[in-house]
Amino acid sequence: MIFSEIIEESYEPREYPALAQLSDEWAQTRPFWGYKVLVATPIFRNTLVEYRALIAGGAILSVGRAVGDSGAAMPCDLKIVEMLKDEDIPVITDQDIKSGKVADDFDLILDCAGQFSFCHPKKGFVELTRSGVQFFEKSEHPVYVADSGIVKRIETVLGTGDGYFRALESLGHTEFEGKSLVVFGSGKVGCGIALHGVRRGMNVCTITNTRNGDSNSNFSNVLLNNAVRIEDYKDDEMVAQVISTADFVVTATGLKNALTQSAVSAILANTKAIVANMGVEDEFGEFVPNTRVLNEKSPLNFILDEPTHLKYIDTSLALHAALGERLLQECAENASPFKGVQDPPSEIEQRLLVTTIQNGAIGPEICDMMR
Repeated sequence: MIFSEIIEESYEPREYPALAQLSDEWAQTRPFWGYKVLVATPIFRNTLVEYRALIAGGAILSVGRAVGDSGAAMPCDLKIVEMLKDEDIPVITDQDIKSGKVADDFDLILDCAGQFSFCHPKKGFVELTRSGVQFFEKSEHPVYVADSGIVKRIETVLGTGDGYFRALESLGHTEFEGKSLVVFGSGKVGCGIALHGVRRGMNVCTITNTRNGDSNSNFSNVLLNNAVRIEDYKDDEMVAQVISTADFVVTATGLKNALTQSAVSAILANTKAIVANMGVEDEFGEFVPNTRVLNEKSPLNFILDEPTHLKYIDTSLALHAALGERLLQECAENASPFKGVQDPPSEIEQRLLVTTIQNGAIGPEICDMMR
């Protein structure tokens, strides 16, 4: 299969230890044998490793790609899309299903950002992201959510921050030492960007909601311990002042139209700042034109052939797939295992985490993050 050729040419085994272990196991146990599985992770070179593991497990695989009612597609690598089609692996859009062109008869859907939450799989869903949970809150189907615990933090704290700076570098922005970086949001992604900025010698300020406990999250101590300045987003005068002198501004709140009027005005006034978004939604709002933001407000790292390096996303994709295996097991044992959203069983996360630390290229980075 061409999957293996591309994977072996592009990566070292230490960059995908968790998925490699699952692939080897599933080639023997075949837990997905005969099941129709739709996988909706963003279609890039690194997601081929998840597809290969599922196929090794016997899945009848289809790959999902959301284009939306307005035609605004989830970012993807069109070369990989065409390669999948050449390999006779169906690439199905949400509109294909809504229009009746493709039957909604999947057994299992491994979703991302709730793109295919309107479907009715026979067994259930596994959602990859926290942003997709809102689409499943009232679901009658069992839904595992991979975005909890330490595993997803590997991708979002270490990998997404790395992706932001690789994307900047690909556009010719390579001078960071002594520059000022303003990050909106202090969650996993915002924290990761801030820490990568500190490593590059930048003066970093995080704008967050300090009044409702956001600054007291698990990441606040990490930020403070790394000399990251934290300011409250409701302090209009302070926000405007910080942005007015910023060299780089990036949003990572995960909320649509998150920026206050003072922040928007300051961004428009500071013509030197390199402005980007790293959230799924348009966090700037209608008063900031698309042309003012790199990649027209879409997540900046999606301009790359590999938005997040496989070594950082391997464990998340492995958990995504492993939760599919667990859900099928539970359905076999119980016709109605549970309804609605549920976090991953801790033993699955721990097993994948141990494999990644012991056998992966980023073991030391993970250990540093966990301190």
